[in-house]
Amino acid sequence: MWPIIGCSIVSCAIIAERLWSLQPSRVAPAGVLERVSRLIAAGEVNDKHIGALEQNSPLGQILAAGLAQRNRPREVVKEAIEDAGRHVAHELEQFLNMLGTIASVSPLLGLLGTVVGIISAFNAITHGAAGDPRVLSGGIGQALIATAAGLCVAIPSLVAYRYLRGRIDRLIIAMEKEALGLIQALDEKRTEAEWIGDKRRRGSL
Repeated sequence: MWPIIGCSIVSCAIIAERLWSLQPSRVAPAGVLERVSRLIAAGEVNDKHIGALEQNSPLGQILAAGLAQRNRPREVVKEAIEDAGRHVAHELEQFLNMLGTIASVSPLLGLLGTVVGIISAFNAITHGAAGDPRVLSGGIGQALIATAAGLCVAIPSLVAYRYLRGRIDRLIIAMEKEALGLIQALDEKRTEAEWIGDKRRRGSL
C-alpha cells in the first residue's frame, strides 16, 4: 500500500503542476504575434525586444528564435524556429512520462498486493486457521483493498495523462500557426525592403 500511496501523491502533484503550467494564457498568450508583427513592420526589432520576448512565454521563445535570425534566409529562420519548437515541446511534456508510468504501474502494484493477500490467506490455512473466518477474511480483505487502491490511482492518472497530452497537442498546433505568422511577417518585410532597394537603384540610374 505504501508504494501505491506514494504514487497517488506524486500523481496529484504532477497533475496540479501541469494544469497550472499548461494554461493557454501562460504558454501562448494572445496578442504576442500582433505586437511582434508591428515591430517587424516598423523595423524596430532589436536585441532588447528579442530578450523580453524570450522571457515572455514558451511561444515567445519560439518567436524570439526566429527574430534572432531575421536578417538571414527564410530556411535559416524556419530551422531556428523548428529547433526552438522542439525544446519548448519537450518542456511542455515534462513529467508526463512519469504520470503515464504511474498509470501503468499502479494496477500492477495493486495486483502485487492481491497476490500477497492471497498468500497470507493460504499461509493461514496452512497453519490450521481454515476454521477461523476472521483470519481468512484478513488476507482476502488485504488483497481486495490493494487492488482497489491501485485502480483508484491508475484510472485518474490515465485520464489526466490523456487530457494533458491532448492539451499539449493543441498548444503545439497553436504555436505552429503563430510561428508561420512570424515567418510570413518577416517575408513581407523582406519583400518590402527588396522593393524599396530596387526602386532606389532605379532612381539612381
